[in-house]
Amino acid sequence: MLPMKPNVLFLTKDPKQIERQLAGEKLDLETIGELRDDISTDEITPIPALSYYNSVLGEHPYTGLKCGQVLPIGVGVIKKAGIQVIVAGNRYGKGSSREHSPAAEKYAGIQLVFAKSFERIYRQNADNLGLLTSTDFSLLERIVKGEAIQIEDIIQDRDDLSAKIIQSGGLLNFGKKYLLSDKRVDELDSNHLQGPKTLFQKIIQRNLVSTEVTSINATVNKGVFVQADWRFFHEYYTGMCSNLLHEAFSDTLSLHQKESIVAFEDHLSYMHKSVIHVTHGLVNQLQGLSAVHRKFTDKHGLISHGYLPQSEGSEGISHAIMAERYALPGQVVAGTDSHTCHSGALGCVAFGVGSTEMANCLVTGLIRLTMPESILIELNGELLAGVSAKDIALYLLALPEIKGGAGVGKVFEFCGGTIAALSIDERATLTNMCAELGGFTGIVAPDAETIRFLKERRNVDFTIEPWMKSDPEAHYIAHLEIDCSQIQPMLASPGDPGNGISIDVLSDNVEIDIAYGGSCTAGKREDFDAYHHVLAWAVNQGMKLPDRVTLYLQFGTVDVRDYCLEQGYLDTFEKIGAIVLEPACGACANCGPGSSTDASQVTISAINRNFPGRSGPGSVWLASPETVVASAVAGRIISFGELKNSAVLKDALNSY
Repeated sequence: MLPMKPNVLFLTKDPKQIERQLAGEKLDLETIGELRDDISTDEITPIPALSYYNSVLGEHPYTGLKCGQVLPIGVGVIKKAGIQVIVAGNRYGKGSSREHSPAAEKYAGIQLVFAKSFERIYRQNADNLGLLTSTDFSLLERIVKGEAIQIEDIIQDRDDLSAKIIQSGGLLNFGKKYLLSDKRVDELDSNHLQGPKTLFQKIIQRNLVSTEVTSINATVNKGVFVQADWRFFHEYYTGMCSNLLHEAFSDTLSLHQKESIVAFEDHLSYMHKSVIHVTHGLVNQLQGLSAVHRKFTDKHGLISHGYLPQSEGSEGISHAIMAERYALPGQVVAGTDSHTCHSGALGCVAFGVGSTEMANCLVTGLIRLTMPESILIELNGELLAGVSAKDIALYLLALPEIKGGAGVGKVFEFCGGTIAALSIDERATLTNMCAELGGFTGIVAPDAETIRFLKERRNVDFTIEPWMKSDPEAHYIAHLEIDCSQIQPMLASPGDPGNGISIDVLSDNVEIDIAYGGSCTAGKREDFDAYHHVLAWAVNQGMKLPDRVTLYLQFGTVDVRDYCLEQGYLDTFEKIGAIVLEPACGACANCGPGSSTDASQVTISAINRNFPGRSGPGSVWLASPETVVASAVAGRIISFGELKNSAVLKDALNSY
């Protein structure tokens, strides 16, 4: 347990307060000022740290933490200072599902993290590794006073399953003891959840598995295990997964139902053109990650999507390919990426997990979850010209209740006339960005559009079963009704996806240096339809990019690339002066061209996150595909509608 009077570090908004503590000064809640909210995993373990998956991570926690314009914590500082307890504000660990963050904290000697609230994936990853977390600040007061506390004090408000995993020292220890002799519940006996149900609850119920320590009681806040129909991982996580599995099982390792496991290399195919990786001398280390990934994948004979032969880029982004080729309505999909919820657009339960969770699932086939509440998001009204699903997502993110954390850990179910009119590509933008909303996942009930998509994209003849919808009287913890006809093109100002503003109230003339269109959120076919729509208009107007602006367009998958080739889009992209990139996560993960290289640079991007350092040291504005390329042409942030109006005005003045 914790020593008496452990070394406590309060992560505050004031970098000087952090520096004073690291120098040995003892502070408390009354003297530290305002705690930092919204500390993301990008800040706990920034991109350079992800090249490691062992104890070296202990040198890196909080090296990306930004307080004002300062990064007050350097490499090795936390470990050297002997910090054992961390204290922060709301929504700690938001963003990426990278388990590197709690692993780095634990390797650095941190034993307990206090926060006013935690993001689901971060906290579950911490549980799985044996890093303690708590939202009970009365315990913190006792610790600061020098009182001894026990593990039972820390887990008293946790669900039974989480508590058992923590007491076992982590998930793999728990799994070895309890899960390898699992018994799937017979479907005829699994109708334990009485009354009206949401689609999410129905899917979970059909996949529930009983164990020695969990029942089939899938009520809210109850810990359960479900059988995953699909499991997938990518190369940033394979090293940690394989390392954990080797330590736990050595030569006895056997993977469960290998035909339902998919491996991806999608993050690092442009590492040789990633400024941050090249300048930090990390390319060789990253090539080692790829080597470990391929060795593991080949050894176990797994389905694999890797780098393109004789070319840069990869076959595509993991969760985008899962929606294009694998996931089906009613299935459970688990992946080592927070944007796994992308596939919820097809009417399946898809959610992100960390390395330990995936390692356990690779062996047992089972995924743990604590049954969440659901929020119904009813979207109605015809979208204005130039408004897309990305604008809806940024609008939702800016709502006070969402910014306040009302969506953390919840299921976002989308319905309404606007949803019915959206394509699967556009629905996927919404479900994908449920990760930014703080949600467990997002889901849209399958309909005629789902059937069309599966037939057109995958030649699958799918029949929607009667149960594949929420019951009319199903319970939701909240019901938000949004009039989408009132939504204008949206932006999120630098620092957080929740910094949403309507573009028509942007008062400053924001000049840009970089425009980036791509990623899982904005690298789909219909996103490229939007890029082409704007850029073809610009080419017809005789426009080219301003000299100071670089526009990058990066395909999400090879299927999207081939579609654009068939449509003849590349000729337009070349004429406007865009740099077109093969599929990869790219600049969204600060892993390739399109990332800023200097803090003075301003980027407008169609990616899903703009946390500090996420896509380079510069400032990142988020926007829809149309707005991104319209801004590239104008050299400043502007909507396509405004760009067209300015061109009409210019023509009128020239002819006057």
